[in-house]
Amino acid sequence: MNNFHGVFPYLISPVDPAGRVLTDVLARLVDDLIAAGVHGLTPLGSTGEFAYLNHEQKTAVVRTTIEAAAGRVPVIAGVAATATADAIKQAVTWERLGADGVLAILESYFPLRDAQVESYFRAIADAVSVPVVLYTNPQFQRSDLSLDVIERLSAHPRIRYIKDASTNTGRLLSIINRCEGRLAVFSASAHIPACVMLIGGVGWMAGPACLIPRQSVRLYELCRACAWGEAMALQRRLWQVNEIFARFNLAACIKAGLEVQGYPVGGPLPPQLPLGAEERRVVEAALAGVAELAVPVPTV
Repeated sequence: MNNFHGVFPYLISPVDPAGRVLTDVLARLVDDLIAAGVHGLTPLGSTGEFAYLNHEQKTAVVRTTIEAAAGRVPVIAGVAATATADAIKQAVTWERLGADGVLAILESYFPLRDAQVESYFRAIADAVSVPVVLYTNPQFQRSDLSLDVIERLSAHPRIRYIKDASTNTGRLLSIINRCEGRLAVFSASAHIPACVMLIGGVGWMAGPACLIPRQSVRLYELCRACAWGEAMALQRRLWQVNEIFARFNLAACIKAGLEVQGYPVGGPLPPQLPLGAEERRVVEAALAGVAELAVPVPTV
């Protein structure tokens, strides 16, 4: 399962007040997302609150996702650390648990030079035998990946994908041009997925796909069929979900939406706060506004 493409929801991490991962809730969500037609799953992305989880909780989230997916779709597990040794430990553990790939994220406290950033991602890729997805999000990361670093990393045999959340679509086109087919690009919710796929992107990795999986899969299918008129008409309708995702706390927004849909996932991990009553109504209204666009996945 190394040809990653399509819709990869960034999974939430449901944790109860005592710190226990709600594995039954997560497994049910995984089952439902797969039934909705998603092409893969990504635990421990930004929406998965990786920055607020300890190693035991992260392990429970990744293990539960892999076991629930049961090989039906690939699982790309997030690796995030400030120390290279910690990142390697996570990557090796996720591969041992059965992850089909890792999403490599750099957290940093002190600023880092390009060579140090490059060495971090290269060390992760050297430590595993599965494909690596680079993740860059300058809104939250102190040390971003420059175009030069991305181009050099694309020569590594296991660094084959990037999810860029810069909001700069021109940067995505530069990555596609400079990496010459070595690095496939996934859209983030900070970008317009249909536009990213128009310029050569291979799919969408993002939290909102947890809430609108069927609509997201339909959007991908239209783009893949080059039905750009229909794709953009659907994209315009779905954009309101991206807008609320950008407006509110990431995990709080997705978790509130899932609660509306009947998943008892709980609130975001402290010190984050759950959405207030009015904010939840905004989320609920947005989901209601696109519910009719959920096209059932045809059975074969």
